[in-house]
Amino acid sequence: MGVFVFLPLVLPLSAWPVARLAETRLHPRTATRLLTAVAVVMALCSTLCLALLMVVGTAQLPGNPLPDGWSDPEVRAALPYDEVAGRAAIPALTVVAAACARTLLRHRRVTRRARRALAALPGPTVAVLPDSAPYAYALPGGRGRVVVTTALLAGLAPAERRALFAHERAHLTACHHRHLLAVHLAARANPFLRPLRTAVLYTAERWADEEAARAVGDRRTVARAIGKAALLSAGTPAPTLAALAAAGPVPRRVAALLAPAPAARDWPSACTAAGLAVWGATAGALMSAMSSANSAVTLFLTLQAATPL
Repeated sequence: MGVFVFLPLVLPLSAWPVARLAETRLHPRTATRLLTAVAVVMALCSTLCLALLMVVGTAQLPGNPLPDGWSDPEVRAALPYDEVAGRAAIPALTVVAAACARTLLRHRRVTRRARRALAALPGPTVAVLPDSAPYAYALPGGRGRVVVTTALLAGLAPAERRALFAHERAHLTACHHRHLLAVHLAARANPFLRPLRTAVLYTAERWADEEAARAVGDRRTVARAIGKAALLSAGTPAPTLAALAAAGPVPRRVAALLAPAPAARDWPSACTAAGLAVWGATAGALMSAMSSANSAVTLFLTLQAATPL
């Protein structure tokens, strides 16, 4: 089988160093958007690659509902066909579909359960839970809602509370839940994209940190609020609704807040490491999309020619 057909499956490997560079050298807002877009494009391309392999593979199976012309020797010679890969793509695509469906259902179940639990609480944008478990999270839906427990508020100073609320509101304003859901689905579609998911989990938190620092006007206050919240919520059970709050690597976030604010420039020069990260990610996504499109067009034209009118 031609190497270009397999390229979308392995190109996400090239995104690993790109993710590391982007999360450390780019502004968190730019890194989040870029890495999310790259992950989605590469996931779609690799899924399309599996679908093409499945179509070619199932055309050779006895009793398949596909047109007989699709299994002619001329078609098999014109297509980048490999019998083992074509058949292996069938269970692989089934696993991808099941994993993505499970992720979507779990996301919907957790958010719906959270909304039902908070429906009776007053406050359209903020919900304070009388809970001994310290945690806070941003619940999407409508205008969104910031959820925080009394246990966590009791452990923070007034200025740190303002920083906490600014951080969670930044998640809602920037719709970070969409970025996180997208990269989770991408990682389910192609396991090679897991480093991008990890990177986006970090950059989304850093984006909210920077927005909170801008709103509060004191980076050290936000750093203290993040550190205290992480220490207080360290023992919170994972099965609770606090699972919506992914804190990310807190020490790195605190260190970044204690450093000068990152430059607001979205697209750095290509002569810098950050610029190379941007162009490298763009090139990888473009190569994946082009190879998938080339395979799709070749398959469509060949099968169309082999299909009787």
